[in-house]
Amino acid sequence: MTELKLDTPLQAWVYLNRVVEGPSRTLAALLQDYTPEHIAHGIYHQADWLGALRDETSARRDWLRQDEDIAAAEKVGARLITPESPEWPAAQFNSAFGFYAAGLADAPADFDKAAVAPHCLWVRGAPVGEVVSQAVAVVGTRAITRYGFDATRLMVSGLVPHQWTIVSGGAMGVDTVAHEQALEHGGITAVVAACGIDEPYPARNAKLYERIVDRGGTILTEFAPGSKPQRHRFLTRNRLVAALTSGAVCIEAAFRSGALNTLNWTEALGRVAMVVPGPITGPGSVGCHKRIQEHRAQLVMSPDGVRELLEQVGAVDEEAQLELVYAPSKTQRLSRNELQVFGSTPVDETASAQDIAREAGLRLPLTIHLLVTLEKQGLVVRRGGQWQRLDVD
Repeated sequence: MTELKLDTPLQAWVYLNRVVEGPSRTLAALLQDYTPEHIAHGIYHQADWLGALRDETSARRDWLRQDEDIAAAEKVGARLITPESPEWPAAQFNSAFGFYAAGLADAPADFDKAAVAPHCLWVRGAPVGEVVSQAVAVVGTRAITRYGFDATRLMVSGLVPHQWTIVSGGAMGVDTVAHEQALEHGGITAVVAACGIDEPYPARNAKLYERIVDRGGTILTEFAPGSKPQRHRFLTRNRLVAALTSGAVCIEAAFRSGALNTLNWTEALGRVAMVVPGPITGPGSVGCHKRIQEHRAQLVMSPDGVRELLEQVGAVDEEAQLELVYAPSKTQRLSRNELQVFGSTPVDETASAQDIAREAGLRLPLTIHLLVTLEKQGLVVRRGGQWQRLDVD
């Protein structure tokens, strides 16, 4: 008989990922007080102290596929990350789900159960935290029209040069075009999947996913290997698309389009909801137009319009501003990422862009882009192939 293996933390997390399909507010609460090994042992033996989680896991407690899940992930070059992993997108999750927990969201009551961070993620490609350090979601219909294709290309091609990572769900239609256009214009893109990391969906996008990983992007999911795409998983996945980004742009969504659920989560998690208007001669953009009409989303007509809305969000951080010890006339106008690069650039010596990127925890192309921006503002100086922060105190 197969036995539960708890020799390593990885085995415990893999077991929890299999028997507790996220999101789970109950498991999240228990993880505040117990180790994953202790919880996994409790689930397997149906311990009373688990409370509600005991009943929630009774049907899956003996689903022991730890070796198989690890092997399936390794076969496609994937890994499991947890809140203890250096690449865990803690800032994004804390901000998004913290906003909801603070009661600041006007969201449907049925969001309460799902408005919690994943307990772990399966990942292929570049470190998640770096990839989503400056990210925007681009979502929309599967039944994309020529107008939708052109609008998606316009938005993505204008955001990528400013080092915005394009996040979407990998589905046919707007999602696929967004990923492809990001790659075509030399950018980074991330797929948040609604299935197992070893289950490319749709199958015809398997080669696209390989290109995304090869070009420095990321594919991630909270679902166990082998999990098939099902409707409830798409809805659950949408909250992560919103949480990992500064905002979402919806292009072509009919009245009952699933893309509107992503906008719902965008609002609920304190992100910026944006829509691109479409033709009024057909039903393809009715959902977008309704959001504008109801004042639930910002109308955007260009990538610069998107950047204006999102960069306002990154530039305002009251707590960080109060802690600044630099001259407010220059540094208080910096965005969060600009402040990270500024603070990671030494003032008494020079450093390479690679070293600054490592210190800031940002992607190298984004760091170089921000260093050039800071140089134009007279905050850093380039000395040969190195960078140095100017003393502005």
